[in-house]
Amino acid sequence: MAQVVLVDTVRAEGNSFIFGPNREPLPALTTLIDHHGVMSKSGAECDFEVEAFLGYLSGARGRSDNTVRAYRNDLTQLFHSMPDITSVKQVGLVDLRAWLADLHRNGCARSTIARKAAATRAFTSWALQRGIIAVDPALRLASPSTPKTLPTVLTQSQTSALLDRDIDLTNVIHVRNQSILELLYATGIRVAELCSANLGDLDTHRNVIRVIGKGNKERMVPYGIPAQIALDRWCVFRRQVAIGTESLFVGARGARIDQRVVRTVVNQTTKAVTGHSLSPHALRHTAATHVLEGGADMRVVQEFLGHASMSTTQRYTHVSVERLRKTFETAHPRSGSDSQPGSVEVARSNATELQD
Repeated sequence: MAQVVLVDTVRAEGNSFIFGPNREPLPALTTLIDHHGVMSKSGAECDFEVEAFLGYLSGARGRSDNTVRAYRNDLTQLFHSMPDITSVKQVGLVDLRAWLADLHRNGCARSTIARKAAATRAFTSWALQRGIIAVDPALRLASPSTPKTLPTVLTQSQTSALLDRDIDLTNVIHVRNQSILELLYATGIRVAELCSANLGDLDTHRNVIRVIGKGNKERMVPYGIPAQIALDRWCVFRRQVAIGTESLFVGARGARIDQRVVRTVVNQTTKAVTGHSLSPHALRHTAATHVLEGGADMRVVQEFLGHASMSTTQRYTHVSVERLRKTFETAHPRSGSDSQPGSVEVARSNATELQD
């Protein structure tokens, strides 16, 4: 039976080295449980390879803890699915395809399978660059196609109903939750960025908040007067309930608020106001769409959201165009929406005859 020990990972020059509780190198066939509580397959070579890759992601690439944790879970699942394989050197394209097929048979969502395939390709590409493998087995590993859906957004009237509703200004939870909603919509920041924000990140003189986004990239995001009023109300209560933390928002015990709490707040409030349970990211989508509809430049919106790629920001233009098209069809007298059935086809037919 494999020995179970807690491990300590030490990173140096982009590599990870794993030691036992007495700082001794771990023997083979040792089950590893790291400080995240994730149990790996064994003390085989694949453990060291995965840890070195995660160290590279965290150090050289500056990936967030959440991203590193997701990669860890995906790669741990990969090697657990192949009990006879102890190193990435032994992994072939057939093995990877069989793993993805098994995930599909077990009802795994296509988007999840695509993410796991991407994590695998990143890992094997890194291994190839480091000379661990001579051929990348995931180079021809295809991901399942995922439907391209437009982001869910609130209309401006729905947003007003959400943010302008009456709340009990003497209730600390109500005041905190309203401040969270106002800030998420005003700034379009991610839920992780909101939860990691500290009180000192607020510049109340300029109405901007300092945000640390993906890849530890810093940006300053402005917010409006309604958000400032909500924050001022919350900060009065915060001084009374925060316990030994610099966090901007705190939970029931006075410590830094958890992302799950924020998600629950947004889910429940949007369900009560609009009839649909939405995520915090929907407020980010909503903010971006409304800013674009207001005439903002695409580059400004990219900076506002902290997107590394313009292509990510451009998805919001599709939302705006779709909403514009629906408004046009409803409001414009010559949109064709009120024409007699078949009138468009008749007009096209007549035009074709004239050309002939």
